[in-house]
Amino acid sequence: MPLFGEVFVSELIKMPVLDPMGEEIGAVKDFIVIKGEPLPRLSAIILEKKKKRYLLEWNNVGIFNKRIISSNIYASKLEQYEPSDDDLLIARDIFDKQIVDANGAKVVRVNDVKLEGQNAHACLVAVDVGVRGILRRIGVERKSENLYRVFGKAIPHNLIRWGYIQPLEPRLTTISLIVPRQMISALHPADIADIISKVPHEQGVALFKGLDPNVAAESLHELEPNVKRAIIESLDKELATDVVERMPPDEAADLLSDLESDKAMELLGSIEKDEAEDIQELLAHEEDTAGGIMTNEFIAYPPELTVQEAIERLRKDAPGVETVYYIYIIKDEKLIGVASLKDLLLPSPNIPLSEIMETKLKTVSPDTNEKAVAELISKYNLLAIPVIDAEGALLGIVTIDDIIDIFLPPASRKKRRGV
Repeated sequence: MPLFGEVFVSELIKMPVLDPMGEEIGAVKDFIVIKGEPLPRLSAIILEKKKKRYLLEWNNVGIFNKRIISSNIYASKLEQYEPSDDDLLIARDIFDKQIVDANGAKVVRVNDVKLEGQNAHACLVAVDVGVRGILRRIGVERKSENLYRVFGKAIPHNLIRWGYIQPLEPRLTTISLIVPRQMISALHPADIADIISKVPHEQGVALFKGLDPNVAAESLHELEPNVKRAIIESLDKELATDVVERMPPDEAADLLSDLESDKAMELLGSIEKDEAEDIQELLAHEEDTAGGIMTNEFIAYPPELTVQEAIERLRKDAPGVETVYYIYIIKDEKLIGVASLKDLLLPSPNIPLSEIMETKLKTVSPDTNEKAVAELISKYNLLAIPVIDAEGALLGIVTIDDIIDIFLPPASRKKRRGV
């Protein structure tokens, strides 16, 4: 099946299609797309003649390029086409839709689609998201090029190869590739949240469901409360539970505080008991306090443990903790010292932690005002500060990133309330 040079779909719309004798059997109205390997491809051309639509299967297409499209069959052999939501059409379902440029980490709009011949098929190889696609759609690309040349300029090309896009429409995901989904998951959670925030809810949910579960959990916390709530309520119970269980306790507490009490309690009841208790403990603290912004994920070891033993245990424990700045030394459930990671690397491996720990501790209570906590962290150049109760038991830690959120709050930050 001849397919010469680059062909854009907008150049083919309304183009006459000829039968074997050169008679017109209709004009191109649209194209039906199906999943191909590795790229989606055309399965049929939808023709229009006298306000009726007909289906020209791809295996009945003779010549196919931007100058001529011919059919191997006559008009009498064409089947009438009835519009169907089951079919995926380029002009109807892909033009003007938002997609994610996985390489540029941004949301763009499809202005045109480029086709290319591969193994006797016309495959969708790229989308045009630039001004050229718009000008081509309205039939003034060539005139605009000439006008630009008068001023010594050129209209930029802005094509994204199909392998670098992630469709956002749920129906378009049927022809999406695994690679773009993996590329999206490789983006920073804040970038993913930014993308989800810029698209309609249904599209954002479709993108979220396609993420790696760990990335989904990290990205969810970056979203605004109303978007976060809408997404979690759109997920089935099993997926929502899986996402919450993968979040650090403090971020999970922030999420649950954004939900209706019934929904929050339902999720709390479906996750692991220990994790649910950690989250519930954080939800119980007042807003604007150390307890309200702390996390109860930290590394704590007994004082008799040697440096070598502590390092070996840290290798196993650290992957399950969001942030590790210090090792906290606990005896009889009370905080007695702290050691930085640097402290662990310098001394002899056989020295116990009790000999390297700092005992002049800077701590706060769970009721300490968050701004007072910030002042202490700033004054003593700390990366984290322990939160202890009246008996000296370590309840959690407030990290430097929690403090940054106070002064430069992301849109997602919201005061917790009990559920």
